Amino acid sequence: MSKIKLGIIGCGERGNQLAALFKEHGGYELHAVADYFPEVAQETGKTLGVEPPRCFSGLNGYKKLLASGVEAVALEAPPYFLPDHAAAAVAANCHVFLASPVAVDVPGCLQIEALAQKKRCVFVDTQITTDPTNIEVVQRIHDGGLGKLAFLTTLGCGGGRADPPKTATIESRLREGVWMADVALGGGRIACFDVHALEAALWVAGSRPVSAIGRSRICRIEPHGDMNDVTEVIYAFADGLVLNHCGQALKNNAPERLICSVFGQSASAEINYWGKSFLKGGPKHFGGGPVDADGPKRSVAAFHKAISENDYANPTVKRVVDATLTAILGREAAARGTKLTMGELLKENKRLEVNLTGLKS
Repeated sequence: MSKIKLGIIGCGERGNQLAALFKEHGGYELHAVADYFPEVAQETGKTLGVEPPRCFSGLNGYKKLLASGVEAVALEAPPYFLPDHAAAAVAANCHVFLASPVAVDVPGCLQIEALAQKKRCVFVDTQITTDPTNIEVVQRIHDGGLGKLAFLTTLGCGGGRADPPKTATIESRLREGVWMADVALGGGRIACFDVHALEAALWVAGSRPVSAIGRSRICRIEPHGDMNDVTEVIYAFADGLVLNHCGQALKNNAPERLICSVFGQSASAEINYWGKSFLKGGPKHFGGGPVDADGPKRSVAAFHKAISENDYANPTVKRVVDATLTAILGREAAARGTKLTMGELLKENKRLEVNLTGLKS
């Protein structure tokens, strides 16, 4: 088939990294870009060889991009915007490539899940669940390599991001990852970072948890956003399995880690975003090996294959929606300091709102 006309919506650091992979793949034509900031859109367009008239900006830049003749879009805006951007793209008969997390709240998650039922490819970029070593480890776990699962632990540990003083509008919060410090824009640290480790835990468990209880607080110096940067959550699954999650986002020189440790009756295992994954002991012992950094490249290729084959199964959506809902459940339970069930969270169906007053359309 001819090259797929692709648009990039969100031209920050991650957007540019992915755009380079789409260009490298060879099966895409980088047709248009959009970013809230005009200078960012123009600079990315220049780098990718996109003509200036197809470099759109402002809050509604994505709408102009969708009307420019693209067949697929890669969404790399802050998570708050992803459900609406994805819905508009599907309505315009475009295929959608998303980052994780896919939303900041329950309504957004459910919106993405519903879009996956349409006759369009909706694909979520994941790293931890596409790595060959991780796949081998999890297959051995599912084949009984640990015996009965005892418990899981996940860790999301990384440095803090910029959190400057608020300004008259949220324009300054849209730059350079500052949005991560605002729950409504980024979903909280547990959603925009730790979610990858939680996705691994759900991959092992085969289901999402039914309840969570925990605590969280703000510990960073001079905070301005409302993101809690230290979180401890205990999740419970329907079969009695327990997951203990710990997350922190402080500038304290701690090594950056996203890891899921799995403990069974006769062996244990580690599933990593970086570093080495393995299964130690038992009948399925596996020395493992290093986790590679090719997840995004595999996702770009898989997205192209799905579009080329008219494959609308969209298997990545359910997995990542469940992981995002699990992160939201943990965020809410820890912030409230109480036990919260998944059923209660879904029934609340609370939507997070962002004040867009004063932003350029």
